[in-house]
Amino acid sequence: MRVLWITAGIVLLLDQVSKYIVVHRLNLRSVGDIDVWPPYLNFRMAWNRGVNFGLLADEGNLTRWILIVVAVAITVWVLIWMWRDRQGRWAMISGGLLVGGAVGNVIDRLIYGAVADFLNMSCCGLENPYAFNVADIAIFAGALGLVLFTSGSSKTNKGGKPRKSRRQKTP
Repeated sequence: MRVLWITAGIVLLLDQVSKYIVVHRLNLRSVGDIDVWPPYLNFRMAWNRGVNFGLLADEGNLTRWILIVVAVAITVWVLIWMWRDRQGRWAMISGGLLVGGAVGNVIDRLIYGAVADFLNMSCCGLENPYAFNVADIAIFAGALGLVLFTSGSSKTNKGGKPRKSRRQKTP
């Protein structure tokens, strides 16, 4: 679990520091956009009040609180799952990515009322209209990692060997 907590902490720190620098220090909320390395990397301010790609964004303050509760519930579920099943190192890193990213976006919703998205990347003649943030990248990578690196059985230890049951009968 230590690896999960360290990973989550690093992701949360990177996410919140990057948002602070871009939103407040570079004043992206007023400027709107900054071309960093066009078209590959641009900063485009977007306040996401909904879920991915702004879905459910027009539903008001209730949606904000529902999304906070859902993110916290998923975070708690992942933490319990990783603790109970004692998954391997890569699964723990993946869980940490997901937890750190989810907490980062929850903090945004609590502070700003919306998630601060600012990264915009395009390539090869295709213009991407959407923005995202460090937390979004971590959530995506963490979810993918959990699919790839968790074992099908919850009875394995770090080495993938069967784990002794917690409820053992005494002879």
